[in-house]
Amino acid sequence: MTAQQPHTYDAFVELAVTDSAVLGLVLKGSQAHDGMVTPHSDHDLYVVVADDATTDLSRFEGHRSADLDLVVVTLAEFRGTGMPRWERYALARARVVLDRLDGGIAGILADWARLDADEANRDAGVWLDAYANSLYRSVKNHRDGLTLAARLDAVDSMRFLLELLFALHRRPRPYNKYLTWELTRYPLPGWDTDVLLRAVDRISAAGDVSLQRQLFALVENAARDAGHGEVLDAWGNDLDLIRPQEAGDAV
Repeated sequence: MTAQQPHTYDAFVELAVTDSAVLGLVLKGSQAHDGMVTPHSDHDLYVVVADDATTDLSRFEGHRSADLDLVVVTLAEFRGTGMPRWERYALARARVVLDRLDGGIAGILADWARLDADEANRDAGVWLDAYANSLYRSVKNHRDGLTLAARLDAVDSMRFLLELLFALHRRPRPYNKYLTWELTRYPLPGWDTDVLLRAVDRISAAGDVSLQRQLFALVENAARDAGHGEVLDAWGNDLDLIRPQEAGDAV
C-alpha cells in the first residue's frame, strides 16, 4: 500500500492498528451518525499519533479517495492546538475506533462536545445579538415591502438562532446536515424538537413574520433566564417591533 494507491477503510484500520505509534483512530461524519450513511458516504478518519513518534503512516496525511479521507495529527494537536473550530461538532459526535490511552481519546472527544462555560456564555451573547439584528432587519424589510430582503434576513436569523440555542446549552451547533439527527436524539432542554424544527423550516422557507415574532418570545425568555438580558435591553424600544403583535400568533 502506498500513498498513491487507493485503499479501503478496513485495510487502513488493519494497518494502523499494527503501528504502536498510533494512539487512536477516530471516525467522524456520516459513518459516525447512525442512519445517515448513503451510497456516497466515505470514511473520514483521524489518525492520532504520539507527539514524539515517527511513523510511516504520516505519508498518508491528506489522503482522499472515494472510500477514505485521512487526517494524521499528533496527540497534542488532537487535544486542541491544531484543530480548527469548525471541526468541533464533527468531533463531538465522532466514534472511537481505537483508543490506546485507556479512554483518553474518548475523553478528548467528550471535551470537544462540551463548550467551556466562559466560552459558551461569551458566544451566546454574540449570537443573541446577531439573531436579534437579523430578525429586526427581516421584520423591517417585510414592513417596507422588501420581500426578498425580508426572507434572506430571516434565513440569516435562523443560523444565528441555532448557534445561540446550542451555545446556551454548552454544545457545538451541528452542521445543517445533522440538525434533525442531533435534535431528535439529543433534544435541547426546554424546547420541543418538532415545534422548533417546524419553525426553523417555515421561517427559512417563507420568512413568516408572525412566526418569527412568536419564536423570538420564546428565545427572549430563554436568553433572559440564562443571564443575557443586557444584550436584549441594549436594543431598547426596537424590541417592540420583533415581539408578538397579535394574540392569535402561534409557533
